[in-house]
Amino acid sequence: SPPACIRRRVMTALSSELIAALETLLGRVARDYAPSALASSHSAEDMVITDAILRLRLGIGIFTLDTGRLHADTLDLVGAVRERYGYEVRIIRPDPAAVTEYVTWFGRDAFYESADLRKRCCAVRKVAPLKLALQGRTSWITGQRRSQAMTRADLPLQENDAAHGLTKFNPLADWSEDEVWACIRARDIPYNRLYDQGYRSIGCAPCTRPAVAGEDVRAGRWWWEEAGARECGLHVSPGGRLVRSKETVS
Repeated sequence: SPPACIRRRVMTALSSELIAALETLLGRVARDYAPSALASSHSAEDMVITDAILRLRLGIGIFTLDTGRLHADTLDLVGAVRERYGYEVRIIRPDPAAVTEYVTWFGRDAFYESADLRKRCCAVRKVAPLKLALQGRTSWITGQRRSQAMTRADLPLQENDAAHGLTKFNPLADWSEDEVWACIRARDIPYNRLYDQGYRSIGCAPCTRPAVAGEDVRAGRWWWEEAGARECGLHVSPGGRLVRSKETVS
C-alpha cells in the first residue's frame, strides 16, 4: 500500500492511457536509442519505470549509484528487484581514492559547511560515477518529474544531454505524485520504506530528511542550504546550468 502521507490524500485513478504512453516511449527508446539505461535511485518514480522495463523485457539496462552514504532501506531495493523480477541491478560506486582525498582534505561530513563543499561531495560520489555508468550508451532514462521542483518545471520528455553527449528521456515528466503512487498500488511495485516515514524525495542519508507538511517534494534534500536550485549535478551542464535542449518526441 502507499505510504501514509499519500493515503491521506484522494488517490488519482491509474490512467490506462498514461501507462500506455510510458510503455510506448520506453519501447521506442529500447528500439531506436539502444543501448540505453535507467539511472535508478530506487525512488518511487524509478521503481515505476523499473517495473515497466522488466515486465516488458525491453532490454534496457538499470544501474544505481551507490554513493557509500545511502540509507539501508534504499539498498534493500536492489534485493527486492532481484527477488521480484530476477534482475541484477548494476551497482556503480565512486572511486575510493577520490572519496579518500575529499574526506582527508575537508572531512567526511564537510558538505554541511557550504554549498560548494556539498557539490564537491556530489561530484565525487555521484557525478563522476554517472559518467562511468553512461560510457558506451546512446541514451539514458531518469525518473524526474516537472512538479518535483521549480528547477524541473519545463522538463521535456526527451532532451539532448550535452554534458554526456547522449539523448536523455524523462518518461514520467508530466506525471503527478499521486499518479506515481497509484501505479505502485495497482501493480504492487516494491518501494522504498522510507516513504512510510514521511520522506518524499530520497538521496544520501545525511543529506535527506522527511518532508514537513506544506513543503514541496524536494524540500528534504540539502535542507540546510538556501532555497533555490538544489541539484546534485547529475542533471546540469559542466558549467552548472540546467540542460534543457528539447528534442521532438515522435
